[in-house]
Amino acid sequence: MPRVASPAAAHIGAHIIRFRTSSGLTQDELAADTGIDSSNIRAYENGRAMPSVHTLMRIADALGVPPADLLEGLRLEMFTTSPVDKRRRAG
Repeated sequence: MPRVASPAAAHIGAHIIRFRTSSGLTQDELAADTGIDSSNIRAYENGRAMPSVHTLMRIADALGVPPADLLEGLRLEMFTTSPVDKRRRAG
């Protein structure tokens, strides 16, 4: 099943890219520093996958930034919701 981009994942991915490139790291170097497969780093950066909290913390640590910096500007509306979630909010 292909991974589908979400606005929230893309937002976090953009922050990962920004901090990674400003640190002078390649995706492969970030992968090695975190112990995360480089294909997953690419998926996070492209917004095709959402990192778990644990993964987000590992990436932030390797980039030398607080995890909150990778979440800056993230809003609840950026998360894709299912029809069930939408009904719960409406009710």
